Amino acid sequence: QVQLVESGGGLVQAGGSLRLSCAASGRTFSKNVVAWFRQAPGKEREFVVGISWSGGSTYSAASVKGRFTISRDNAKNMVYLQMNSLKPEDTAVYYCAATPKEVIPLSPLGYNYWGQGTQVTVSS
Repeated sequence: QVQLVESGGGLVQAGGSLRLSCAASGRTFSKNVVAWFRQAPGKEREFVVGISWSGGSTYSAASVKGRFTISRDNAKNMVYLQMNSLKPEDTAVYYCAATPKEVIPLSPLGYNYWGQGTQVTVSS
């Protein structure tokens, strides 16, 4: 079992930056792929960026490529999402998710564990 807790959300102006953190518990976390998803009101949950268990491979959605960076520290059971050049359309609840799969699923259905989410609001 893996438990995930997100933090770091908040209100920021367009063009600003935020760093989200995902704290994990569970002995197998270091062998899990981790991803960030987001869900805006009235929209489906969408993939943002994912990272392999080793941290050696990442994949980003086109909408955030070049602006968002995912990283992980397996010694601390932490995953981070650095978000730069934020836009109002990035406003959503951001979720951390994990799966023991070896590839990075793009669908929410590919993930076994979820955090409770953290709100990110970008004002124009």
